[in-house]
Amino acid sequence: MTAPEAESIRVRPTPRRRSEWRTQAPVVAVVAIGGALGATARYALTLAWPTSPGCFPWATFWTNVVGCAVIGVFMVLITDVWAAHRLVRPFFGTGVLGGFTTFSTYAVDIRKLVDAGRPGIGLAYLAATLCAALAAVWLGSVAARRILIGTQP
Repeated sequence: MTAPEAESIRVRPTPRRRSEWRTQAPVVAVVAIGGALGATARYALTLAWPTSPGCFPWATFWTNVVGCAVIGVFMVLITDVWAAHRLVRPFFGTGVLGGFTTFSTYAVDIRKLVDAGRPGIGLAYLAATLCAALAAVWLGSVAARRILIGTQP
């Protein structure tokens, strides 16, 4: 290569990428806000429907089942029906519904039932919550597809 040819070649500077923090900060913020809203709704439900010691924890059971059904519908909405903004899924799916459903309390409730001498109810609660939550996700997604898109499973 001759000197004039070398002078005509331009080297582009590497484009500056947004810092990782600037990219992830909005996601972290919407998850935190959504989680606070979901956890507040769950707490309000447990205050409205308290569980007596040794009894089946219906408030936690229905919170998890309803939350799972909503997750099923929500996933169909944002994957098959409309293109959601990139922050909708972290806000509502991870934040609101993650804060609303409470599988940690589910585990604590099972332990409390066993400690209260009610292992049969604890085992029934363990199995019923798992089966009902999985069925709720499936039914929510199937119903949403059938109603919103018109497809059958």
